[in-house]
Amino acid sequence: MDHFISILRGLLGYAALIGIAVALSYNRRAISWRVVGAGIALQFIFASLVLFVPPVRGVVEWVGVRFVDLMGFTNEGVRFVFGSLADSDRHGLIFAIGILPSIIFFSAFTSMLYYLGILQKVVYGFAWVISRFMPLSGAETLSASANIFLGQTEAPFLIKPFLPTMTRSEIFTVMVGGMATIAGAVMLAYISILGGSSDAEKILFATHLITASVINAPAGLMISKIILPQTEKISTDLNVSSEKIGTNLVDAVCNGTTDGLKLAVNVGAMLITFTALIALFNAIFGWVGASHTLTIAGTDLFTWPGFNSAIERLTDGAYTTFSLEFVLGLIYAPVAWLLGIEYGQLLQSGQLLGIRTVLNEFVSFMQLGQMKADGVITDQRTIIILTYAMCGFANIVSIGIQIGGIGTLAPNQRANLASLGVKAVIGGTLASYLSACIAGMLV
Repeated sequence: MDHFISILRGLLGYAALIGIAVALSYNRRAISWRVVGAGIALQFIFASLVLFVPPVRGVVEWVGVRFVDLMGFTNEGVRFVFGSLADSDRHGLIFAIGILPSIIFFSAFTSMLYYLGILQKVVYGFAWVISRFMPLSGAETLSASANIFLGQTEAPFLIKPFLPTMTRSEIFTVMVGGMATIAGAVMLAYISILGGSSDAEKILFATHLITASVINAPAGLMISKIILPQTEKISTDLNVSSEKIGTNLVDAVCNGTTDGLKLAVNVGAMLITFTALIALFNAIFGWVGASHTLTIAGTDLFTWPGFNSAIERLTDGAYTTFSLEFVLGLIYAPVAWLLGIEYGQLLQSGQLLGIRTVLNEFVSFMQLGQMKADGVITDQRTIIILTYAMCGFANIVSIGIQIGGIGTLAPNQRANLASLGVKAVIGGTLASYLSACIAGMLV
């Protein structure tokens, strides 16, 4: 009975999210419901295959184990450079040493696969499957498929020759696809954050993160075509750019390492900034929530009673003061309910969803990992739903990243990139939430 209710809630949430996309559409009359139906079917088919068909799940888990192995190879390089500082048993987990280097190594590894042409073939395979169901342009389908493995600025390289002549709808699809999925390099970091020191937990979350990234691809395509339907004539041919990212294999690895270093430094810098901003806002909110008395010449003129103690009582100690997390938890709690999360975890889940959108998904994953380690969120199903919901780059910062990255490849598209940025963030968020609804129904 409980599972039946979870399915009903998931369907309700899924329908509500599709309804939001339709409400935001630039041209509701032009929406292709065949594309929408195909996107829904692909999401459920991919998810069901991974979760319920042992051979398929075995393949995905094997890939997850390889991701964990890559983390082990990264540690060898980290120990060589940092020595005993890399020993988490002695010094605890130092984020800059224990997690960020995995981004650098995976970026270099991906560049090597790209130079050898292996990655293009895998991406083409995914794009071919999706194109059998969804009659979209070959370029946007390839970009969405590449986003399963690459970041929102790397994937467009596969379709670089086609970017300048893309329609407004196609550019929007590229943007949403980039925000609806996560890069493999970042995935390694999330696996480490959620898995902790347990290899079994790392493999479990690697499996779910890979699945989320895969089913987010058709979700991003579907949502983008609801919000900005395609009305112009397009080419459905799948043509992967043959452009190399280095003059030889060593050069490609070096380029990937440099790009990974830039990403790792960027992630570290954003975490410092956003964590500091959260502390700043919490200091302000906490002061507002505390009691204060205005005293002049020894006379109490006014007393502000505050409400920090009331918040602590109402949340059973989950929140002790008025804070940014509490505010975001309240705002996003209804969204968490729509995704299928149970009542006892709505505030904490809403907090994470809010942090992910307003600030940065890396901060929200860090907070989820801490909540998991501290026993604040113990329900495995809730953690898995949140993993799917936060699996993407949909935040305000990503608008600037895409304007800078894609705009460099196609300067004539900068105006479209800037004008469509906010709705691309919403579209990427909705795509991730759709996958979370499916996880809530099937897990």
